[in-house]
Amino acid sequence: MSTPLLAVRGVKSFYGRVMALQGIDLDVHDGEIVTLIGANGAGKSTLMMTICGNPRAREGTITFDGTDITRMPTHEIARLKLAQAPEGRRIFSRMTVLENLQMGALVADESQFSQNLERMLTLFPRLKQRLLQRGGTLSGGEQQMLAIARALISRPRLLLLDEPSLGLAPLIARQIFDVIRTLNRQEKLTVFLVEQNAFHALKLAHRGYVMVNGRITHSGTGSELLERDEIKAAYLEGGRQQVAS
Repeated sequence: MSTPLLAVRGVKSFYGRVMALQGIDLDVHDGEIVTLIGANGAGKSTLMMTICGNPRAREGTITFDGTDITRMPTHEIARLKLAQAPEGRRIFSRMTVLENLQMGALVADESQFSQNLERMLTLFPRLKQRLLQRGGTLSGGEQQMLAIARALISRPRLLLLDEPSLGLAPLIARQIFDVIRTLNRQEKLTVFLVEQNAFHALKLAHRGYVMVNGRITHSGTGSELLERDEIKAAYLEGGRQQVAS
């Protein structure tokens, strides 16, 4: 197989003396949607943040598009066309929708801003109606759309998405998953997705990984993981009907 766009090798990460990641090996190839599932506290969001440089990996290496980014500052990683829509959205609540999108575009070609803005407003028509509204006054679904649009407006090669459906109504969550699928199919956007909604995430993904207590315990195609009895028992039973289209 070709060289991964993102390669995580033996990564260990700590919060104080507590080891949050216990030697993670993971690949994301160009044009893939790869999902990481696991229970709360498994270390999924910590891995996302470690890839972006905060916290730093204490051991191991993280390579993006052939460049070792393990010790690189977060703002320099962003300039390499790696963007993140973090858990909890973290939009600038006092800024307008337009100002939030301008912040996301700081690492992109300034001359392309109008074109990139129009592209985001086409993907998320709801944001077009809210362009001059403060981010903090948006609904939860609109804030999530804004967080994703803010990451996408820089035209990244890799989008890191952390819990995009968290706290959203199933219909809004489905709309967000549909946008991800469309961008991957039409523009070959590479996506690394952390998502508690395991059934929907594995249906969307080409490949998936399962994390338990800071370790990868299973990997395979999305459909393979969906069929594994232990995955069904741990992550799918009871929640399956709620998220199925």
